[in-house]
Amino acid sequence: MATGFSPPNYYADRRSEARAICEYLILVVCDVVLILVLFSVVAAIGCCFSKKVRQNCLTELENALVPPSPPRFASAPNLAHQPMHNNVIQVWEIDAPTMEKFIQELAKEKPIRFTAQQLYIFTRNYSTILGAGAFSTVYKGEFPNGVKIAVKVLNRNSDKQAEQQFMAEVGTIGKTYHRHLVRLYGFCYDQYMGALVFEYMENGSLDKYLFGKNQDVDWGKLHDVAIGTAKGLTYLHEECQERIIHYDIKPANILLDANFSPKVCDFGLAKLCHRDRTHISLTGYRGTPGYSAPEFFLNNYPITHKCDVYSFGMLLFEIVGRKKNATVTPSGNLDWFPRHVWDKYKKRELEEISQICGIEEKDKESVSRMCKVALWCIQDSPDERPPMSVVVKMLEGDVEIMAPSNPFKFSNPTPVGNNKPNLLQSSSSSNYSTSSEEIHSSWYKKATPIMKKYEIHIGSS
Repeated sequence: MATGFSPPNYYADRRSEARAICEYLILVVCDVVLILVLFSVVAAIGCCFSKKVRQNCLTELENALVPPSPPRFASAPNLAHQPMHNNVIQVWEIDAPTMEKFIQELAKEKPIRFTAQQLYIFTRNYSTILGAGAFSTVYKGEFPNGVKIAVKVLNRNSDKQAEQQFMAEVGTIGKTYHRHLVRLYGFCYDQYMGALVFEYMENGSLDKYLFGKNQDVDWGKLHDVAIGTAKGLTYLHEECQERIIHYDIKPANILLDANFSPKVCDFGLAKLCHRDRTHISLTGYRGTPGYSAPEFFLNNYPITHKCDVYSFGMLLFEIVGRKKNATVTPSGNLDWFPRHVWDKYKKRELEEISQICGIEEKDKESVSRMCKVALWCIQDSPDERPPMSVVVKMLEGDVEIMAPSNPFKFSNPTPVGNNKPNLLQSSSSSNYSTSSEEIHSSWYKKATPIMKKYEIHIGSS
C-alpha cells in the first residue's frame, strides 16, 4: 500500500459548509433588521408629518367654521353650555360623527367661506357644467364626504353687477333655512373670483318639465310643486325676521330635488324689507318680462311683496297649461293663456281647462281651483292679491275660494314701451293687513264638513 495517499476530510468540508450557511443567515437577518429599522423611521416621519398636516387642516377648518367673536362661538351647536376658557371643546377633539353633525347644524345658520383652491378640488377643475346664464356659470361638485353640490361662479365685470348679485344672495338666502328654499352651504370671494356653493338638486329646474320634451310628470306632483313653492314664498314674506322679496319667481328658478320637492333659488335680485315698511323704492326694472307685476311699469309706484304673488300666479298658469303663457299663433297673433282661463271662468266653463290641457278627469277639481287661485294672484291692484299664506290654504283645498274679479280691467296683458297700466289704487294701498277678518271676507270662506263632502260651492254676488 502506498504511504503518500490521504483520504478526503469529509467532516471538515461539512463544517465549512455549515459555517457558510450561518454567515448567510446572519447577513439575511441583518438585512431584515435594517429594513425594519428604516421602515420604522420612515413610518415615524410620515406619522409626524401627517399629524402636523392634519392639525393644520383642522385649524383651518376651525377658523372657517367658528365665528371670530367668543359669544357667537359659545352659542354654536354642541357648545352652547361650555365655558369660554379652559373647557372649550377643540375641533380636533371631536369624533367624526359629532363633527359631521356639528358642521350640518352650523351650515343651517351660517354659510362657510371656502377658498378658491377648495372649490377647484370640489368641482374637479370645473369639469361638469350644469348651466350658464348672463351673469354666472353653475358647475357640479362634491364635498369630501360625498355630498353633491352646485357651485355658481359669478362673471366678474366692470359694472359691479356680479358684486351686487353676490351680496343679494348671501344677504338673503344666507340668513334663512327652509325646506322649500335652496340651501346655501357657503361662498368664495376674493380679488380673483366670486362663487356661491349650493346644495345640488338632482331633477334640475321646473321649466324643463313644463316647456321641454319631458312632460310625463303627473298632475299630482305638479300640484305638490305649486304648494311647496307657495310655502317657500310664505316663509320669505311672512315668517323671516326681515321680509325677503324675491322679484324673479319663474319656473327656471324653481329647482326639484330627488323626491321632486321644490326649492326656490336664485336670489340675485332679492331684497330685504323691514316689516314696518309697507313698500320699498326701486331704481330700475326687476324680474323677467311675462312674470313681472304691472306696477313695475309705472313711475314712482310703491313696490311691495305682492309683486312676488303676481309672478307666482303666472307660474300657476304655466303649470296648468304646461307651456309658456304667451305664444304666437301661426297667423301672428298673441295667444295669452291667462286670458283664455278668464274667458272660460266667465262662461262657467272652467272645468274644461283640464281637458284642453290634457289633464285627467279625476283632477279637474284641483285644476279649476288652481286656475281661480292664479286669477286672484294676478290682480292688477296689489291690494287685491292674496298673501302667500292664503294662497297655500286655497291651493290645499281646505277653504272655499271666493269668485275672483276681472284681473284685466286696468292693464293690458303685456305692457310694452309707453303702454303703462292704469292700476286701481284702493284707499288701503299702504296697508297690507292679513287679519283674519280681511282674509275671511276677501279671498275665501271656510267650508263646513258637509259642504266639502257634497262639494257645495258658495255663490258670490
